[in-house]
Amino acid sequence: MSIERNLTDKVTAMTKNGETPGATAETDAFDKKRPLTISQIRASTRNKKVLKRGGSYLFLLAGAITMVAPFLWMLTTSLKEPGAVFSFQKNWWEEWLPFSFHWENYVKAWHVVPFGRFYLNSIFVAVCVTAAQVLTSAMAAYSFARLNFPGRDKIFFGYLATMMVPGAVTMIPVFILLRYLGWIDTYKAMILPAAFTAYGTFMLRQFFLTLPKDLEDAAKIDGCSYFRIFWQIILPLSKPALATLTTFTFMGTWMSFMWPLIVMNTHEKFTLPIGLAYFQSLHGTNWTYLMAGSMMMILPILLVFIFNQRFFVEGIKLSGIKG
Repeated sequence: MSIERNLTDKVTAMTKNGETPGATAETDAFDKKRPLTISQIRASTRNKKVLKRGGSYLFLLAGAITMVAPFLWMLTTSLKEPGAVFSFQKNWWEEWLPFSFHWENYVKAWHVVPFGRFYLNSIFVAVCVTAAQVLTSAMAAYSFARLNFPGRDKIFFGYLATMMVPGAVTMIPVFILLRYLGWIDTYKAMILPAAFTAYGTFMLRQFFLTLPKDLEDAAKIDGCSYFRIFWQIILPLSKPALATLTTFTFMGTWMSFMWPLIVMNTHEKFTLPIGLAYFQSLHGTNWTYLMAGSMMMILPILLVFIFNQRFFVEGIKLSGIKG
C-alpha cells in the first residue's frame, strides 16, 4: 500500500506542476498490479473460446477429410477411362477431380460378371444372418438379464469367454463339421454358423439391465408370460440397442470375404466381396470397374446406417439422461 500511495503522490505532484507523468518502472509495476476490468475479462474469455472452437473445428475438418478422401478417390476413379488411372502425365488434382464422366463403367461392371446374382446372394445372406443374430442375442440377453436360474452368471461368463477365441482357431473345426453335415457349398454354411454371437448377447444384456423392472412387475401382475413381456415390453424399449446391433451385424456380414470363399464353390452362390475379386488378376487390375463395383456395393451399408442413425441419436440421449 505504501508503494501505491507514493506513486499516487508523485503523479499528483507532477500534475500540479504541469508536468506529464512519464512511463517509468514504478508506474509500469503499478499498472501491472491494477486489476482487469469486466470488459477486459470478457474479451479475454471470448478470445479463448474462439481459439478453442477454431482448433476443434480444424481438428474435426482434418478428420473428416481423412475419412472422406478414400471415398472421393473411389468415386472419381469409377468415372475415369480405364487407361487414365495412375497416369504419370497428369497433375495431382486430376487424380481427385474427374474432367470426363464415364457412367458406362457401372453398366459394364454390372455385366462383366454376374453382379446382379452376387448382389442377391449378399442381400439374402446378410438379411438372414442379421435377423438370426438379433433374435438369438435378444432372447439370450433377456434370459441372462431378467430370468433367475441356477448357474446363470457362470453360464454367461463362460459364454462371454468365447469372445477371446480368435475366429481363425475355430475356422477349420467348423469347416470339418459342416462337411460331415453335407452343408459345404450351401447357404446354410454361411448363415447358421454366424447366427449366434456372444458380442450381441453381451451388448443387449447390458442394455436390458438398465430398463426399469417396474414395467415388468406390472406386466406379471396383469398375467403376462415371459415371452409376452420380452416381445411387447423389452424389445420396444430396446430400439437403440437393437438398431446398433443390426447395423454392426449387417455391415460385418456384408463385407465378409474369407468365410464365404472357404465354404462356397459354386460360381452362382458367391457374394459381392468375392465377386469384386474377379476384376483383379495376376496380370493387372481393372481399377475403373473395381471402383464402380465397390461404389455399388457400399450403397446398402449407407442406407442401413442412414435409416438407423436416428436410433443412435436416441440412444445417446437416453444414456445421457440416465446419467
